[in-house]
Amino acid sequence: MTLTSVEGPAANRAARPQIVRRLAPLLWTYLRPQGAPVAALGLCLLAGVGLQLIAPQMTARFIDLVARHGVAAPLAQLWLLAGLFICATLAAQAVRLAGTYFSAAVGWNAANRLREDLGRHCLALDMAFHNRRTPGELIERIDGDVSSLATVFSQFVFQILASGLLLIGVLAVLFAKNPWIGGALSLFVLAAFTVLHRTRHLGMPLFAAERQARSELAGFIEERLGGLDDIRANGGGAHVMRGLGGLNANLTARGVHAIRVAQIYIVVITNTVFITGFGLTLCLGVFLFHRGQASIGEVYLLVQYTAMLRAPLETIGAQVQDLQRTMASLGRVQDLQAMESAVRDGAGVAWPRAAPALAFDHVGFAYTAQEPVLSDISFRLEPGVTLGLLGRTGSGKTTITRLLSRLYDPTAGAISLDGDDIRDATLAQLRAQIGVVTQDVQIFQASIRDNLTFFDPAIADERLLRVLEDLDLGAWLGRQPEGLDTILTGGVGRLSAGEAQLLAFARVFLKDPAVVLLDEASSRLDPATERLINHAFEALLGGGRRTAIIIAHRLATVRRVDRIMILDHGRIVEHGDRAALAADPASRFSGLLRAGLEEVLA
Repeated sequence: MTLTSVEGPAANRAARPQIVRRLAPLLWTYLRPQGAPVAALGLCLLAGVGLQLIAPQMTARFIDLVARHGVAAPLAQLWLLAGLFICATLAAQAVRLAGTYFSAAVGWNAANRLREDLGRHCLALDMAFHNRRTPGELIERIDGDVSSLATVFSQFVFQILASGLLLIGVLAVLFAKNPWIGGALSLFVLAAFTVLHRTRHLGMPLFAAERQARSELAGFIEERLGGLDDIRANGGGAHVMRGLGGLNANLTARGVHAIRVAQIYIVVITNTVFITGFGLTLCLGVFLFHRGQASIGEVYLLVQYTAMLRAPLETIGAQVQDLQRTMASLGRVQDLQAMESAVRDGAGVAWPRAAPALAFDHVGFAYTAQEPVLSDISFRLEPGVTLGLLGRTGSGKTTITRLLSRLYDPTAGAISLDGDDIRDATLAQLRAQIGVVTQDVQIFQASIRDNLTFFDPAIADERLLRVLEDLDLGAWLGRQPEGLDTILTGGVGRLSAGEAQLLAFARVFLKDPAVVLLDEASSRLDPATERLINHAFEALLGGGRRTAIIIAHRLATVRRVDRIMILDHGRIVEHGDRAALAADPASRFSGLLRAGLEEVLA
């Protein structure tokens, strides 16, 4: 299952009822833990509705007193009514301010929790999923779509509830004053709600298309910024700007179309209902006044309450428009939540920390069904043995290390540590056993300490300093302005390629794994830097303390291994003791040594 499989127009139409049904569980999940602020927000909304209904009553009585008594109107009652009106108005403003605060707090807390859940979910998905998605697109889903949902958490339910209560309150007062006016306006409000309900999905496909255009734009920008050096060096700036212009134009067209369609019917509905209802109330008010069935204050009250219908109707209309945009985002978020990793936790295995035996048993793997990468791979490494893995680019070397780390699962056969299938272990158990160093080192925008420990505060600074000294990085650390607290920039940043590689080795030292995978880990080191880590390399793998697989192109690297395995087009073509293969002039390995590994395997 892929994200693209559920994003077409037909899928959107089929998903609409399900999305609406799942809105309530979403609200329950993320609003229930915030019981106190949600309750406070509800009280603010109720108090606001009550105060809005009370204030016109004070004005109507004030008008009737003046109309009835003229200059002889009792000043004490007039001052009292004026004071009550002012107090009600100020109280309504204070309640609105408090409601705004609680609404923002509830919305952002809920949205942040959803972001955390989506981030955790994406981290748990397998590499096949991530290979189909750019980081920029996932950022847009986790941040952009969730930001759109923040209005649901903070405003939609409460605004709809408050507007509904205000409508009911106004209509109830109008019914009490005059059943004809109350009944007529109730019919208009009912008609408006009917149209809103029937057209609530009109903008969903349009806003879904807008959100998808935003994802495409985010993915494009992220990818081009990541390859900025190559783009500049090869004069690709004009091409990038043309692509950016096309995506911007697409986003603008989709966004304008969605907003235009949504606004047209909402404005027509609310204005038609308001103008018709307001005109009807004025006519009935004049008629009742001339027949002596209503005072001038009561006519004002009818007109004022009718005018008050506009705000909740417009609010509900705006919320319906936001709901269409939100439903598009909700559908994309729920599509992402529905993605399941092909790599799943096992029941758990009790592995000792000692170096394990490692075995591949008739393992096959293909990234796509049409292109097998590994075919019938079988070998066994005894505990503490180091295997040198050789082969041309594309022969399957890196895939073997990925399968062992369970970034993917084999499509055939099994991989075991100490006789236990690695799929029987939890992912956390397996990856705690394995340390990996690749030629592409990820440096985070964080301190040296956090880059070494992967943000684990339990690792003491003394241990960090000891490992850095073992790797001859003590002098380098001493040159950093804030020591372990020095912030490194993302990518390689202020580090040389060799220093970044050495930090990656330090991470493995700190993890102290039972299995070590080195994927051309010394390929970016100059000879002088490589000599600096040779003794650390021996300390890491020497003495049979760890079982290791080393992908290498350099002669200096393969001299440190116990066994050699050569891959060609996903199959093992030679496997044996390194010394024996080197001594056999008929072996492939001996031929590679004579020709020079770097030249032959490049």
